[in-house]
Amino acid sequence: MSKKFKVLFLVSIIAIVIAAVINLNTGFLNLHFQDFFSESSNSQIAEIRINRVLVMLLAGISIPTSGFLMQEYFQNPLAGPDILGITSIASLSVAFYIFFSYHIDLPEFFQNSFLSLSSIAGSLALMLVLLSISKRFQDKSYLIIFGFLVSAFAGAIVSLLQFYAENQSLKNYVLWSFGANNLVSRGQIYVLSVLVIIGLFICFKSIKPLIGNSLGTAYAQSLGVNLNQLKLFIIVAASLLSASVTAFLGPILFIGIIVPHFCRLIYNPAKLWQQWILNMFLGMLIMLLFSVVAEKSQIPLNVISSVFGIPVILIMLLKQNKV
Repeated sequence: MSKKFKVLFLVSIIAIVIAAVINLNTGFLNLHFQDFFSESSNSQIAEIRINRVLVMLLAGISIPTSGFLMQEYFQNPLAGPDILGITSIASLSVAFYIFFSYHIDLPEFFQNSFLSLSSIAGSLALMLVLLSISKRFQDKSYLIIFGFLVSAFAGAIVSLLQFYAENQSLKNYVLWSFGANNLVSRGQIYVLSVLVIIGLFICFKSIKPLIGNSLGTAYAQSLGVNLNQLKLFIIVAASLLSASVTAFLGPILFIGIIVPHFCRLIYNPAKLWQQWILNMFLGMLIMLLFSVVAEKSQIPLNVISSVFGIPVILIMLLKQNKV
């Protein structure tokens, strides 16, 4: 482990702790230390802020890891769960669930489970389509065009569902799409944590094969890399990580593209283990900072991520065009 990585690791941890403390102290009321650790009149508000920090940490781990896996597998810095349409299809799946399950009474735990399952099932189906289509395209950049088309199609279907939806269902979907991190309950965090842990475990099993795959298909096969298994791991891990966050926080756009790009700029892109760790730490820091901005400005979280992400991606495109 190089000295530069140790410095980045230490600085990231300190920055995350500071950002988390700022999050806990951001809101309409000023809380005291005992509000977080003992029963008081503000204990419920303290619990909401703790949930907010926890869900931002999980999102910061999940979304950049999903983007990191896809960019390394497709060898394309613009690949990501939102650009390739995975987030849009996950949103469409959640829209179907919200609009058509409004009259069904289910316990909260089952509602959380079905919400996440619908999101994951939609993104998993799209990933299977993407990987099957990738065999027909020698230039994998065509997949990005396909992703934009899928996103547009999913957006049109969601608009149609909104047009015919009942008032309460429409309100529930709009609130979900805003990325309201203050509305995530502790039960939802438990479900999300399980899905994230499974996705991270699959990612852990994928890093070593990805190192071989980055050297070329023929070389990877000579090293004994099972390319079909690697493809399956990437499908499942990327879908679990991106769709589970989308299910509970709404579409958090562009973070899965930007964070891996920044990590490659600040550290050796060939060292995938260290890159993965940096992606998670930088992702947690960015999501915590976005949470503070969202709480201070009352602007939806997904709007903040888009305002931040779109200019950065345009700069990336212009830079690549110059090269």
